[in-house]
Parts: sequence; structure tokens; C-alpha cells
Amino acid sequence: MFTSQSSSFSRVYRMLTSLLFTSALLALPVMAAAKNVLIETPLGDIEIELLEADAPKTVANFLQYIETNRYDKSFIHRSAPGFVIQGGGFTYVAGAPSGIPFFDPVENEFKVSNTRGTLAMAKLGGDPDSATSQWFINLEDNTDLDTQNGGFTVFARVVGNGMEVADAIAALPRVDAGGVFSDLPVIDYTSGSLLEENLVMTAVSEVEDVNPGPGAFVMNAGLNDAWYNPVTDGQGFFITVFPDLNAVNLAWFTYDTELPPQGAVSNLGDAGLRWLTAIGTIEGDHAVLNIDLTSNGLFDTTTVVEHTDPVGSDGTITLTFSDCNSGLVEYDIPSINRQGSVPIQRIANDNIVMCEALLGQ
Repeated sequence: MFTSQSSSFSRVYRMLTSLLFTSALLALPVMAAAKNVLIETPLGDIEIELLEADAPKTVANFLQYIETNRYDKSFIHRSAPGFVIQGGGFTYVAGAPSGIPFFDPVENEFKVSNTRGTLAMAKLGGDPDSATSQWFINLEDNTDLDTQNGGFTVFARVVGNGMEVADAIAALPRVDAGGVFSDLPVIDYTSGSLLEENLVMTAVSEVEDVNPGPGAFVMNAGLNDAWYNPVTDGQGFFITVFPDLNAVNLAWFTYDTELPPQGAVSNLGDAGLRWLTAIGTIEGDHAVLNIDLTSNGLFDTTTVVEHTDPVGSDGTITLTFSDCNSGLVEYDIPSINRQGSVPIQRIANDNIVMCEALLGQ
């Protein structure tokens, strides 16, 4: 496709970088440092990022249950494969389940779509403002929940490989233990009384903020550049770090030297120009970004550009740097069922010195 990928990328970069930087800065919300919570289970840990800017009252309510130890010895009491797994409602103490004592219900704050990997609060039917302690993880894109009962409030998002653990829990056998435990996931259970070791017990705790030690890599403005994978033809990344906002913006696009055939489908990996942007919060050497997928746009044409609605709800990108010239893009885009990773390096080395200087190297 190219005689020189680097020179093609450079031309695109020079043409677009000014526009991209300006539009990203205007669109970028002010972000506080993200708070993360760890849900430990017998099948592995699920780390979640709390979406305090989107659902501040719901996040505060969730943290209240954690800080008062009301989630201690709780368990996943409902599993609906292809839909959700649910917890936060019951503890298992002295050989019997017991309901978690409630705080006052929290006001509904629906804003973010119930896509795969998001966490939302359970509530009573017909009462949008009835959420208390119970939460669930969306195993699929359950966007129908966005229009039910005032919309189910998403307050967190799974990060890292946590969805592998959630999927493993959903794959467990289920039993009908009566009442609200009609879809109870169990471990190594055959018959008789259920024991604690048969349940998917959970320990829920805040992840402590850890200040990076001497020599630890921290994302900084010296990473602001054009990046690419030399072995992947025809795609690149614009990365812009905003240290004062503790945020990073990434634009991922593919490009051609000629217009693609009319009717080309705008899916990652296919012919034609695709445009994907993502924004997230910096956590030392990495950031988890919320994706906005844009399609159908071609430069120098009148084609209509379509984008994710709501913005930023089409999956995540985890951006990690090991040094000033080496990074990794890990992506999960449910709408097109694409997951994977791309190692990246700079297209030019001009800003490496700046990056190292900001690190104090």
C-alpha cells in the first residue's frame, strides 16, 4: 500500500495535529484522579474504576458500604449468563445468608450506557430512586436497561482483565436455592447444604493510591506525539497528555493514499479510513480511556460522520508506557467485537528528550 509508511504518516500528522489538539482540548472534561475498587473472588480479582464525574451520589453511596464494612463476606447471589452477575445484597455469616443493612436509597443518576464491563446499581421496579447496596456487572451490551425504570445508573467500569473473571463466574453452574437465590452460581457443589466454599464470596475494598517510587514511569507531556506500529501498515495514533487535568486523549486512525472503493465498510482492519478517539484519566504509567468510535468520514468528501451515542461508551483502551519511546495500546470494542493489543513507538524522536527531562532522567 505504501512505499514509505513513515513519510505518509508524517504528512497526515502535520495536516491534522493542530486541529486534533484544539478539538480534543475543547471536548476534554476536567477530570479528578480516578478511584479504583478491588472485588476479590475465588476465581480472581475484578478491579473497577469508579465514574465519580458521571454518578457522584451513586459512587459516594457505594463507597459508604465499603468504608463501613457492609460488603464484608458478601457473595455473588445471581448469575444470568449473557446478561449480568449481581452482588452486594447478602453476606454469608455463621452458615447462613443475611441481607446487608441498607443506607437510605440513592437518587438515580443515569448517564452512561449499560455496555459490557460497566457496573450499575440494582433497584426496585417502578422506582428509579430505590438503589441501595446491590450492584451488577453487565456481561454484554445491555442497552435496553438505559430506558427501563429511569435508566440503570452506571457508576463504574471494569479495568484490566477483570471481565475474564466476570465471565468465569457467569460460566459456573447455577442452582435454585429458593427465593432470591434462584440463579445462584456455585463452586464444586453437588448436593446437600451449601457451604461458604461453594459460594462466590467477595471482598470489596478501595485500591490504595500508590505514589510511584524513584525511577517509576509517569505519563507526561513529552509523550505528546504521533505513534505507530512499524509492522502494521496504514494506521497511527495521536496521543496528547494533559498533566494539569490528569488526563490523556488518544486518536487512532487508519489511512490510505487513495480513496477506498465506494461502499467500503468502516470497521477496524478493513479498507478505508476509520477514526476512533478515547479520553481517560492518568494512573502513573497507564490510563484507561473511554472510546468514541467514529465512522463513515472521508477526508475531502461530504460524507456524513457518525459517532458513538452516548459519546465515550463504546468500550475501552488501556494505554501503557514502559519508557519514553515504547507503549502498548490494548483495546476492547464491543460494538464491532474487536479486542487485541498494538505495540507502539514514535514516528519521530523529537520529543524523547523532553519526556526524559520531565521524568527527571
